[in-house]
Amino acid sequence: MTALSATVGSTDTTGKAGLAAPAASVATDAAKPGFFKRYGLIFAFIALALICLAPEQQGLSVGGQRMIGIMVFAVITWATSAVSFPVSAGVIMALIAVLLGTSPKPDGSGLIGTSAGMRSALGGFSSTAFCLVGAALFLAAAMMKTGLDKRIALFTLSKIGATPNRVVIGIILCGFILSFFVPSTTARVACLVPIVIGMVRAFGLQIRSAFGAMLMITVAQVDSVWNVGIKTAAAQNMVAVSFIREITGQDISWLDWFIAAAPFAACMSVALYFVVTKLLGNSVEPFKGGAEAVKKQLADLGRMTADEWKLTAVSLCLLFLWVTEKNLHSFDTTTTTVCAIAVLMLPGIGVMDWKTTVNRINWGTLLVFGVGISLGSALLSTKAAQWLANCIVSGFGLADATTLVVIAIMAAFLIIIHLGFASATGLAAAIIPIILAVLGELKDPNVNLLGMTMILQYVISFGFILPVNAPQNMIAFSTGAFDTKTFAFTGIILTFCAYGFVLLFSLTYWHWLGLC
Repeated sequence: MTALSATVGSTDTTGKAGLAAPAASVATDAAKPGFFKRYGLIFAFIALALICLAPEQQGLSVGGQRMIGIMVFAVITWATSAVSFPVSAGVIMALIAVLLGTSPKPDGSGLIGTSAGMRSALGGFSSTAFCLVGAALFLAAAMMKTGLDKRIALFTLSKIGATPNRVVIGIILCGFILSFFVPSTTARVACLVPIVIGMVRAFGLQIRSAFGAMLMITVAQVDSVWNVGIKTAAAQNMVAVSFIREITGQDISWLDWFIAAAPFAACMSVALYFVVTKLLGNSVEPFKGGAEAVKKQLADLGRMTADEWKLTAVSLCLLFLWVTEKNLHSFDTTTTTVCAIAVLMLPGIGVMDWKTTVNRINWGTLLVFGVGISLGSALLSTKAAQWLANCIVSGFGLADATTLVVIAIMAAFLIIIHLGFASATGLAAAIIPIILAVLGELKDPNVNLLGMTMILQYVISFGFILPVNAPQNMIAFSTGAFDTKTFAFTGIILTFCAYGFVLLFSLTYWHWLGLC
């Protein structure tokens, strides 16, 4: 415990030493990029060339082989951050159009054609999942513009109390509540981080203190936890839902997802509380003044504005429509969300206009999301995903395995490969089509393709171990409140808890629901 406490708030080797450090760190990183970041793009192109030029594989078309090469190129590029995600998306689109377009048709009647290749590259941009993520970004922008997200967070914290453990509970509750109304992980963390910084300073402590580390780690991890619990909380969930719909023809309603995943997220929230308070809480010295600071920040916001009331009404109506989907009405999640955004953009009725909103949207995230869906769809259409699935099934001996063994092996596999990814959305885009194909190869006729894919999608959100495993982790890490060692130590314990819960729920609750 002493050794762990000593690492809390210490300067990390990346140079992140405080609130002013991120800008300096960015400059340093730009001047001296790491080995993999510097040469990642070269490695990606070499891997692509080797796969494309390799001898043809039995049961795999030329187009499928080239799509596997593009998938490996994408994985290396995303894992090494060799180029920005939006730039990688543009390169991947071009590769799909050219390499798939110049591939021979499976029947040997000629080439697929670059026009058809480009349609495959753009296919993800016409999916309902892409539309939903875009609408979600607008909803998050509305929350930030009106300040309603900050008001919700401060109000929640003001009702909890000011002891260290109570503040942690308050942060967890804030993460839970905001997950319903702010369908963007980075937006939720961006809302909570300045509030937490203000609280820590109000207590008379430095952000690089045990208390600051405890709260910042909680901020990052609780958002990862509730990315699992709520369908609309994270973009990677939309990737999974899109591919499930494409393969099975079945859609997953907001309520169905919540019933299946929320108990797991609730258990993980309890685990998160005990992990951070037991590992870091003993190092926190007594303090006073935090409750007054929260109340002051809340008072400084003044009374709720008309825009906040409008956004509250629209958000509550939207949440009601999500919950009652397929029960009281037949409108899907995407349609209701797009309608809500249309209302919020209307002059006189809404709370924002295009000119003030356009700069609040992370268009790069949206671009990567659309290309990710295109990549997965092309892997499926060329049968490359199925070929890879055959290799995985035979390699791990999964064909005759029980559903619990399949989940245990695949979940462990996903946790390990997530260590190399900075984006759960990128991981989902690359791996969900393969997971669907793997499950389709199992000999057990009672395998629930939809349910087991949902469970493995939950694991894709386990970005608990490294700061670079998720954007929300990096936002919290950039404050300098904790170092990589502290985050990894708590994250490894959380990952073991999450893996244990996956197996326990697969044996009990999810089995009772018929998911596995």
